[in-house]
Amino acid sequence: MEKIQNVLMKYLMPIANKLEQQKHIQAIKDGIVASIPIIIVGSFCTIFLGIANLLGSGPVYDFLNANMGVLTYASAFTNDMLAVYATYFIAKTLSEKYDLKGSQPAVTALVVFFILCAVVKDGQLNTSYLGATGLFTGIVAALFTVEIYHICYEHKWYIKMPESVPPMVQDMFAALVPLVLNTIIAVAIANLSLTFGGVAFPQLIMNVLAPAITGMDTLPALLIVMFFTQLLWFFGLHGPSITSAVWATFAIAYAAENIAAYTAGQPVQHIFTFGLFYGILCVSGSGITLGLNILMMRSKAKSLSSVGKVSIIPSLFGINEPLIFGTPIILNPFMFIPFVFGPLICTTIVYLTMNLGLVGKPIANPPGFLPPGVSAFLMTLDWKAVALVFVLLILQTVFYYPFFKMMEKEELQKEQALEK
Repeated sequence: MEKIQNVLMKYLMPIANKLEQQKHIQAIKDGIVASIPIIIVGSFCTIFLGIANLLGSGPVYDFLNANMGVLTYASAFTNDMLAVYATYFIAKTLSEKYDLKGSQPAVTALVVFFILCAVVKDGQLNTSYLGATGLFTGIVAALFTVEIYHICYEHKWYIKMPESVPPMVQDMFAALVPLVLNTIIAVAIANLSLTFGGVAFPQLIMNVLAPAITGMDTLPALLIVMFFTQLLWFFGLHGPSITSAVWATFAIAYAAENIAAYTAGQPVQHIFTFGLFYGILCVSGSGITLGLNILMMRSKAKSLSSVGKVSIIPSLFGINEPLIFGTPIILNPFMFIPFVFGPLICTTIVYLTMNLGLVGKPIANPPGFLPPGVSAFLMTLDWKAVALVFVLLILQTVFYYPFFKMMEKEELQKEQALEK
């Protein structure tokens, strides 16, 4: 075990640290995460639709059906415009990492995004790419725009006004050169895509990324994501924070597509969503540690019992850092197998049950930090999802048990040695 840990520390840690420090990856992750509250608000609209579908008839059903247009009205300006908000947040985050002041870079990113996405046909504005289908274009627009700003400011390619001019006016004129450059380039790209590609730029991006987009919503991809998330945690790095830089964009796009499909009465296709990751695959925290927490509370070892009692309330709401650092699970040879590999078994069960139609797929993105089962139900509107969560908790507890007993035995020996 020590040899494995040393090898992983030698080769994995440098990669993880670089990912954690890379400006563009972190900007994408932070910008996408900043969009989640908007998605949650939009998801509430689908809950009304889901309740109506569950009821099928009756006075409540009639009321919901008659007022569905009002109840789902906000969806058109939240989930259906997801890429707009993500573009702004990503650009804003990256501009702050470059110490670019003001909101001009983020607003310019929106200008670039609209030029690339909002295709005008027969005098009508096509807004179909402002939602999930335009998300990758939004990422490109945000990163590209801020890079142009960064280059212009770094080389002082901007209009500099006299010191006597008010700062607000100085900033306005300083933003003109990068704004013009970004606009010219965006117009050129949009028209080249339409002329030579025959499709709008967002569709071109989607065509290029099609294999990667479909590939992320598979069992092998989910297992890889979970494996590296747990492995990073085991070495003391915040697994979801690092790996989400890669998968969050896909997971949020899948969620938006599921919500749109369900609202339109079409089949829901995707399994891997942001809500699924935190509400089911990481229920009670990374490693599904609630059962371990309960075992520790009942432990004869005073150290384990104390950590278990302190950690139980946060764990019920998906915050298990006190348990991970307090036990500690980090670099704990007893916990390596159940903590890293146990969630892979649970992930396989979740994927297969949803793929086979035994449990409903995600149709909403519920708020985070909810007790076990609550998030799963709000996400799927399927009681079987709640049952699935508790099956996972029990299964993971059984998986932890023999390793916990070995750890407890060692802790008891240490405590007895100290008492002597």
